[in-house]
Amino acid sequence: MPLSHQDQVSLLKDILNNHQTDCCGSVSECEQLERLVKSLMVNTQIDQNVKSVLQEVYNYSQHGAQTADLDEHILSNQGNLSQWVSNIDSFS
Repeated sequence: MPLSHQDQVSLLKDILNNHQTDCCGSVSECEQLERLVKSLMVNTQIDQNVKSVLQEVYNYSQHGAQTADLDEHILSNQGNLSQWVSNIDSFS
């Protein structure tokens, strides 16, 4: 059974919050973020303002999945992570 868009948004925020709190993550989490963002971007129920945030999250996750030092990538995006979750909360 596929996840509803609300479930997808919740999962997206959980992963971003974990990255922000733990300052570490895995390549599989970055790949999961990419899949979630792709699915949400085509959803017509998602606010247009959220889609711009989702594009930034997608770029973050793509770079994270390809970087040699994922923890450093997460650390350097700490401000973005909390801002993205906040923005998604305010529009969803």
